[in-house]
Amino acid sequence: MSPSASPARLELRAISKRYPGCLANDRIDLRIQPGEIHALLGENGAGKSTLMKIIYGVTQPDSGELYWQGRRIQVRDPAQARDLGIGMVFQHFSLFETLTVAQNIALALGRQAGTPQQLEPKIREVAQRYGMGLEPERLVHSLSIGERQRVEIIRCLMQDIRLLILDEPTSVLTPQEVDELFVTLRALAAEGCSILFISHKLGEVRALCHSATVLRAGRVSGECVPSQCSDLQLARLMVGDAEGLEASYPKVAGGLTRLRVDDLSWHNADPFGTSLRNLRLEVRSGEIVGIAGVAGNGQDELLALLSGEVRLAQEERARISIDGEPVADLYPDARRQRGLAFVPAERLGHGAVPELSLADNALLTAFQHGLLSHGMIRSHKVLELAEEIIRRFAVKTPDAQAQARSLSGGNLQKFILGREILQNPRLLVAAHPTWGVDVGAAAAIHRALIALRDAGAAILVISEDLDELFQISDRLGALCSGRLSPLQATGQTHTVEVGRWMAGQFASPQDAA
Repeated sequence: MSPSASPARLELRAISKRYPGCLANDRIDLRIQPGEIHALLGENGAGKSTLMKIIYGVTQPDSGELYWQGRRIQVRDPAQARDLGIGMVFQHFSLFETLTVAQNIALALGRQAGTPQQLEPKIREVAQRYGMGLEPERLVHSLSIGERQRVEIIRCLMQDIRLLILDEPTSVLTPQEVDELFVTLRALAAEGCSILFISHKLGEVRALCHSATVLRAGRVSGECVPSQCSDLQLARLMVGDAEGLEASYPKVAGGLTRLRVDDLSWHNADPFGTSLRNLRLEVRSGEIVGIAGVAGNGQDELLALLSGEVRLAQEERARISIDGEPVADLYPDARRQRGLAFVPAERLGHGAVPELSLADNALLTAFQHGLLSHGMIRSHKVLELAEEIIRRFAVKTPDAQAQARSLSGGNLQKFILGREILQNPRLLVAAHPTWGVDVGAAAAIHRALIALRDAGAAILVISEDLDELFQISDRLGALCSGRLSPLQATGQTHTVEVGRWMAGQFASPQDAA
């Protein structure tokens, strides 16, 4: 991108923000030019979210200055940010599923929306202009994840956006949808729109972004041109020389079948849920099987059936078996007695109780492993387990009495995973094990999973991160609309093929073994 004599679209000078016990932003400088795609990188807790909230008017800085097109401003709230031309697409979409695309966009535009007859042609025009096919009259719940993201982006573009902030925009997209999104973003940048791109996916940052600012511990640790850096160089800017960043794990063949899912079909009565159809799956001892898929294609339903949160009738108990024993009608504690450990997708509220201490959270799933005696809790054993998890998995916390809610996402994830691994399971089912965590925490989690695999456990990982699945899985498959693709050795497939599976392009479920 050629240098410009015009003022920066957005400039931050010495922005600082302090919370009790935490300096979230420490004199941060940032410049974004018109037409520039600028990456903001950093590990969990580096200060990215706070900085975005300051730019978008959600939070006010304690000190420092913001300049918009050369003019000093104070962004008091998101409404003023939108008036200036700043739009933001959050990682978790804010759409009403029972309303149409046009109705959702009308809510954002207010009086500017006009009548439906006036708004719908405008939506089609913007969608066609930027290569984002979208029908204004469709209900949001009928859209794919990629299409919902288009609604969020078009909703911003309808407001004459000059700076678009995207928070982890590719985390739930198929590879094909990522390619389509990048075409749109490049078209926007070519017209002069500035884009601030927040992502943990370093390969995508290198492919898309003109420049990058890296945060570490609330400060700017470096600036670079991503296309001139390797993933490893970017990772080291983010987390330093953390162990395992260069890890490339060997692929192995599994042993005896530990988990078997045999022609499993299950009807979901929830109109917004997904029913499962003829799933067949085997996970063997000493291997990791990865299941890819865009959110909402049956992952939650499969996890609930495997964990025991949803059970089948007695006559269908053989649909799921562990070490040859039918378990589909058993409760979670009975399945745990048979060697199952489980890492759910939702950390707080499902994987851990926010208000409880780490020690008490360790007890929740490990109580069958010597933590009780004659119905009484052995408090010292519980504390010892929590402290061992903290030590072995490098969990950053004051002590084992800290509340679960006080930990960062990456550290809580390490604690939950450590709690399950230290129970020495024969079978581990893990959902999105590194969702939203930085590259350093992700490397530590991957090492722990590989060590458990090498100790002989069977591991099933369900994730939306294809890079992660290719890195750690020995075999791969994908879920789409409740159907499971055939499983393929990781070394014998590639991201394009798995992307097709994620879109439903694979043989009939009866052929998936």
